[in-house]
Amino acid sequence: MRRIELFLDSSALFAGIVSPDGAARVLLLLAEAGEMHVTVSEQVIAETERALARKTPAALPTYRQAIRQARLRIVRNPPPEQVAAAQGLVAHPPDAPIVLAAVRAQVDYLVTLNRKHFIDDPTVAQRSGLRIGTPGDALAWVREQLQQGTYARTSTSKGM
Repeated sequence: MRRIELFLDSSALFAGIVSPDGAARVLLLLAEAGEMHVTVSEQVIAETERALARKTPAALPTYRQAIRQARLRIVRNPPPEQVAAAQGLVAHPPDAPIVLAAVRAQVDYLVTLNRKHFIDDPTVAQRSGLRIGTPGDALAWVREQLQQGTYARTSTSKGM
């Protein structure tokens, strides 16, 4: 069995930091507990840090701690020539690097709060081959997969 792999865009990562009890926070806590892996790109890290610095600078230490504790896998941004070739994946060109990074990371699910450019445009999921949804959608999917035993947990109990 393989492990659950999620890719969080900056909107989802931001929500996981600033919302103490939202679905995005639960996803980060599940990653911290070893129930799954969360992947982000360098762009997601930079965008989230800029947004936090602008909107809630007091959350920056929490953000940095959450990244370490959730053991986020940080992947490199796709090269510009690959991003240019992938522009057809999305209707909003600035989102191409995020979708391409998720595709290249071979994740199961792209988690976002960007309804307009990702969720409400079903062609993004069709063209990329990714499941795409909100943190709540992803959390429901993760719970279902764990209950069905479809995926393996990423670690065993803390004593091992």
